[in-house]
Amino acid sequence: MTRTTDVLVVGELNVDLILDGLAGLPELGKEVLAEAMTLTLGSSSAIFASNLSTLGTKVAFLGRVGEDLFGDLVVERLRARGVDTALVLRTPAHATGATVVLNRGEDRAMATYMGAMAQLSLADVTEERLGSARHLHFASAFLQPGLFREIPALFRRAKACGLTTSFDPQWDPAERWDLDLAAILPHVDVFLPNEQELLNLTRKATIPEALEALRPHAHTVVAKQGAAGATAAQGHAIRFQPSFLNSRVVDAIGAGDSFDAGYVSRFIAGDTCEACLRHGCLMGAVNTTAAGGTGAFTDLPAVLAVARERFHA
Repeated sequence: MTRTTDVLVVGELNVDLILDGLAGLPELGKEVLAEAMTLTLGSSSAIFASNLSTLGTKVAFLGRVGEDLFGDLVVERLRARGVDTALVLRTPAHATGATVVLNRGEDRAMATYMGAMAQLSLADVTEERLGSARHLHFASAFLQPGLFREIPALFRRAKACGLTTSFDPQWDPAERWDLDLAAILPHVDVFLPNEQELLNLTRKATIPEALEALRPHAHTVVAKQGAAGATAAQGHAIRFQPSFLNSRVVDAIGAGDSFDAGYVSRFIAGDTCEACLRHGCLMGAVNTTAAGGTGAFTDLPAVLAVARERFHA
């Protein structure tokens, strides 16, 4: 089987409409003004794919968008960053998903229309499509109801095709947190929740308790902790990597996805967990130096320059 792609990303695709400089968040029946507006590529999966490609990895994307202007924007932005979009499926029956992001200082609120991305199913992720890649990354489980109950089967299929795997669950808008991790994690090489997602999914109060609860099922669990850094667990071995502090944060949109891109880029290269963890934290920090999830990842020389000049890495 010829593997022409390093990483196949399966996941949600949408645009982000970002409103900045709000005096406060809207209340029902009232209106607030924004100082700036940006329309850009959104979704955890797409930000990950775009930034991973910028880091020099061969990336392909499998997802669904509508036959509309937002769908055109998503495909064009991915292609512009070198992502193979041949497996992006266009459907006239559903509009492309969109998220409205309201930024106020370092806080934000979001509202998402799922649209076409809710229609992605396991039938779309064929063995032939999986077989073209070395690694599968799947994200945003709770925004993809067409795949949600089939997540264990998705990862089993990937492992049967010889791929390594990673999984970033992302936030559950319904806050039910009913992922069957005991069925999923034995087939996931790297599990990448943030701290709050990890605690919610395991119903535990602390990271050590959560990691202990997952230890019988998981291979590597990485808990992203924002400005604090990240903690990784492999069996009984626990490693902590402090963050690369940015004193001039523009925004944190996509920082976790950029962490994933940094980590996975080193993981598929065969680096140690320590090296992967450090590179993940570095790329998460680089992300916060520009607006939006992909703004800091225009090209590899620019990323390396920011890493060197701002973070001495």
